[in-house]
Amino acid sequence: MHHLRALRPHQWVKNGFVFAALVFSRNLTRVDAVVDSLLVFAAFSLLASSIYLVNDCADVERDRHHPEKRNRPIASGKVKVPTALSMAAVLGPAGLAIAYGLNVPTGVALSVYAVLNLSYSFRLKHVVLLDVFIIAIGFLIRVTAGALAIEVPISPWLVICTFFIALFLAFCKRRHELISLGDDASQHRGILAEYSTPFIDKMISALASMTVMSYALYTIDANVVRKLGTDGLLVTVPLVLFGVFRYLYLVHRHQLGGSPTQVVLTDRGVQVIVGLYLVLVVVLIYYKVQLGLIAHGPVP
Repeated sequence: MHHLRALRPHQWVKNGFVFAALVFSRNLTRVDAVVDSLLVFAAFSLLASSIYLVNDCADVERDRHHPEKRNRPIASGKVKVPTALSMAAVLGPAGLAIAYGLNVPTGVALSVYAVLNLSYSFRLKHVVLLDVFIIAIGFLIRVTAGALAIEVPISPWLVICTFFIALFLAFCKRRHELISLGDDASQHRGILAEYSTPFIDKMISALASMTVMSYALYTIDANVVRKLGTDGLLVTVPLVLFGVFRYLYLVHRHQLGGSPTQVVLTDRGVQVIVGLYLVLVVVLIYYKVQLGLIAHGPVP
């Protein structure tokens, strides 16, 4: 059980971003595309777990003095460092093998993800602002790999929306660390000395607005309406707005946000919003629902 916990399987939820291209390219009914998407999800999960293991081994001494991280299997000594590194040496190559088995571009995307995250673990997480940008780029690579795996074009709108929401989540994570660790924040993560709560709050507010606005513009874009065959995505904007507000509420009132996956897995409000959003998107896109909400409408 401790070895499984060391893999952080709850973090695999983030790899769900690989399915974005599958859903929005209207390929959800293609069995081969679904299978390929599941395979790239598995590849990311194995690769990410191997990187988590390496990161936890590298930070083991620091984590032992952290109020939350000291309970992790490696920091607590329940999983030995040599064992963890051996697991990483198996899981990482296995994930890459699956990716390259799909096609070379997908394999390259996961290779870039591995290099970027290992660089983050050992160096880049100590560079102010770049640390949160690396986290956001990781989500972009997930979305890109999902598109490459099923060989569909990558929508610029998908890239923009993903980048903004990922940056939003990354800054919320930094805020949680800054607040929860208090005066000891910089001792546990040196880069936190370069941040302040007012600065992070400004970034969060800006990114929350940019996320909602970019998504709203996506739903009314003429090319998107034509390609998807529906003008109904506009009705999902309030759900996205409510979801962002709910997350902000949890961050500011309940000091959450340190782990977006934990929020998704534990907060009933977020779960309901995500569930409703996904159902609405699938119905609107795959049944080509026309609501007459946009003047230009789809081109016949």
